[in-house]
Amino acid sequence: MLCGNKKYEYGFSYNAEQISLEWLKQINKNNECVIFQRNTKKSNFDISYLLKLNPKEEESQFLSFLAKATPQRQLFLHEVMSRNIHENVSNIKDLDSVIDWFVNSLKIIFPDTPYKQGVLLKAADDNDLKRGFGALLRYFNTGVDSVKLIEVQFEKLGIPQDLQRAIKADLSKSNTDEAFGALRFDDNLYLINLIDGEIKAKKLMTVHKKMNETDVELFSLGDESDGTKRLFDYIPLILDLIQGEKVFIVDEMERSLHPSLIKQIILLFYKYSKDVSSQLIFTTHESSLMDQKIFRRDEIWLMKKDNNGISSFGRMDNLYNVRFDKMLQNSYLNGEYGATPIFETEEEINKLFSSLK
Repeated sequence: MLCGNKKYEYGFSYNAEQISLEWLKQINKNNECVIFQRNTKKSNFDISYLLKLNPKEEESQFLSFLAKATPQRQLFLHEVMSRNIHENVSNIKDLDSVIDWFVNSLKIIFPDTPYKQGVLLKAADDNDLKRGFGALLRYFNTGVDSVKLIEVQFEKLGIPQDLQRAIKADLSKSNTDEAFGALRFDDNLYLINLIDGEIKAKKLMTVHKKMNETDVELFSLGDESDGTKRLFDYIPLILDLIQGEKVFIVDEMERSLHPSLIKQIILLFYKYSKDVSSQLIFTTHESSLMDQKIFRRDEIWLMKKDNNGISSFGRMDNLYNVRFDKMLQNSYLNGEYGATPIFETEEEINKLFSSLK
């Protein structure tokens, strides 16, 4: 990971009982510097680098105690994050940088998870961003002209009390003066923020122009197509990527969207993210994206499953000697690269279907 101008490698290995290995290294041009290294099996925890940065006896004792007290099932990095240790040690800049990367730079979006951070939330009070949001919706030809936010009473949305308390507790964790969040409820999207201990909510509405008229019609997000709803996750993602300092991991990026639209999102990112330190990583079953006009061979990774159900993961240029001008999609669908479904014989299915006739 890139944190400011420093490169780090962080990793861990675990099983059902414990975190067996955990390490953090700074990667320099000619060598590696171990920030900390943990081997639970051998009861070995190397924090010598951190001790050098914090030479005072009370600081060293505190760090040594923290390392020994870290539960076997918990990451040391999480232990540092969950405790306010800055009062006890003076220099843990490396740990702070990596923790900040996980909290603020790394964003993971699952197929059913709306992207609930970033510029969309600030758009609640920023007309420029609302205009930008509308421009992208028009660019993707969704039929939506713009977006509008309507103030609603949070308490009257029908949200269960326990969920309301959980939302308030989550927003209270923010270190900023105003905590923003997004909530999908009853197929609608609400932008919420916590001001002076009270939750304020705005319902996001889409604006459609009427045919041959100057009037407009407002729609709830629940009235839009699945593809348009998914775009509401991706547009703030695109805007955040262009602003920089983000790493997005998106699972099943093609979900509910036309292949051409997904391709255009990727091309937009490439075009407008030059000299911007952002990265987009996504999984997909959309084979039309296997296009060397868009991606280099080292940017395409394949997940393969063998007959025993064991999956392996590898870079295309390392696994296969592929020409730079080869059309990859047909070769992939024909099974040349192995990352396609493996089907059993039809004998058992044939018996089942025969018994159902």
